[in-house]
Amino acid sequence: MTLLNSKNNKMYFYIGLLLIVGLCLFPFINDSRSMLILYTQIFIFAIFAMSFDILLGYTGIVSFGHCMFFGIGAYSAAITLNTNENSMGFFLLGILIGAVLAVIVSYIVGMLSLRLQSHFYAMLTLGFAELFHVIAEKWRSLTRGGEGFTFRVPEFLSDRLTFYYVALISLVLIYILLRLFTTSSVGKVLRAISQNEQRVEALGFKVLHYKLISSIVAGVVAAYSGALYVITLRFVDPSVFSIEITLDALLMTMIGGVGTLIGPILGSASVEFFQHYLSQLGKTIPIFERWTLFLGLLYIIVILGFPKGIVGTIKSRTQRKITPKNKDLPM
Repeated sequence: MTLLNSKNNKMYFYIGLLLIVGLCLFPFINDSRSMLILYTQIFIFAIFAMSFDILLGYTGIVSFGHCMFFGIGAYSAAITLNTNENSMGFFLLGILIGAVLAVIVSYIVGMLSLRLQSHFYAMLTLGFAELFHVIAEKWRSLTRGGEGFTFRVPEFLSDRLTFYYVALISLVLIYILLRLFTTSSVGKVLRAISQNEQRVEALGFKVLHYKLISSIVAGVVAAYSGALYVITLRFVDPSVFSIEITLDALLMTMIGGVGTLIGPILGSASVEFFQHYLSQLGKTIPIFERWTLFLGLLYIIVILGFPKGIVGTIKSRTQRKITPKNKDLPM
């Protein structure tokens, strides 16, 4: 069985490598500006969805306010660039500020609620997200209120092709880092917590400590995705704190497969392509103007037909085919 798993891992590795090569070559095959922007958004939301999967899939924590970290990263980068020079140095400073704020907020929220049952954390994060939304609307001297503001991006990132590769490289690196994190000893404890928290606590592990680590890692990654997101728009407003952002991450994670990391990436691609093509159809066929209804229908179909998501379903079916033929193999 171990031999079979290693072969599967090699196969997945080569498939992933081919996909990365294909994405690197894509701008030279298709020079459409709209497709370049679409793929860039897929990469960014895939990073955000992976951060959500760290909470939901690997730790069993439900968060309705994960968008607040996305918004923190977005406003940190936008305000830093708007009040200073539009240089890479200040952009990186904005990312750093967003990461520090994400650590502080995730720690405070975690300490307040992670000792309790999971639904308390879900509701508290939602409350904090609404609080940040109100701050973004009312603190006009800093955020320009509900209208938001535009800002200049660093020259290096102003070219859409360059930013496409920045987003792609960011996705690959963050995936690798999160994969190392989830396969580490800490990640194994998080998996155990998601399955049976009481047993893990009985074994002597400090469950709160590990939950805080998970919350902080997820918050920092989400803040980074928010910083990349506002660079694509070159504009920020309080909508980055809306619950729809969290629901998008939930949808992407559920469609792709919870607790897989690669699943949220596939889910992000599915949702973004679906939104794009339905909105395009809406220009000629009026019924598709309400594309959000069809997105909800897609979610229902996936949950009923593929409860484990795309990746989870593929893995389970692959294991079913392999197991009967190899009953005599040493475990």
